[in-house]
Amino acid sequence: MSSIKGPSTHEYDGSNLRIAIVHARWNESVVDALVVGALNKLGQCGVKAHNIVIQSVPGSFELPLACSRIIAGSRTQNGGSTGDLLGFTSANTPGSVADSPTASVPFDAVIAIGVLIKGATMHFEYICDSVSHALMRTQLDTGVPIIFGVLTALNEEQALERAGMGAGMRHNHGEDWGLAAVEMATRCRIWGQGKFMEDAS
Repeated sequence: MSSIKGPSTHEYDGSNLRIAIVHARWNESVVDALVVGALNKLGQCGVKAHNIVIQSVPGSFELPLACSRIIAGSRTQNGGSTGDLLGFTSANTPGSVADSPTASVPFDAVIAIGVLIKGATMHFEYICDSVSHALMRTQLDTGVPIIFGVLTALNEEQALERAGMGAGMRHNHGEDWGLAAVEMATRCRIWGQGKFMEDAS
């Protein structure tokens, strides 16, 4: 039986978009799989490798600040030189950023990826609550879509399953986040022009 969970599978053209992925390094093996899932879907949607910037931070608590500064940095970068701001690196080769006509434009969307696994203390609850609220506030303050790619798992098995790992080998949620980034970036561009897409009923 197919699941009713998740959005429709409609894919948007991401060939003119610039996307950032900011990920935590805590629970790294699971995070790495989720990042790969997001990258695969971005590529399938046509986002060019030189228009994908990947940055890492120690843990999920650092994601909101990183997203805020990276969005601000890309806007500064848009008015200045490329390749030397905030230590940006490309998902492609180091020289490809400077050669790309869209590599210095502001980010159209950011995917924030982290993995939180409940332990024996209240640390899990505090971090989940703080990060989710801060990421929402950041996207509202900046006007740039931030895709919530933070797994909040009750145990390691749940985290592995949602990264397409473990015994269940289930769906990799990173793919959903890549697709959501392209859709929201596309929609926000169109809304910013005072236009509105016609959705299928």
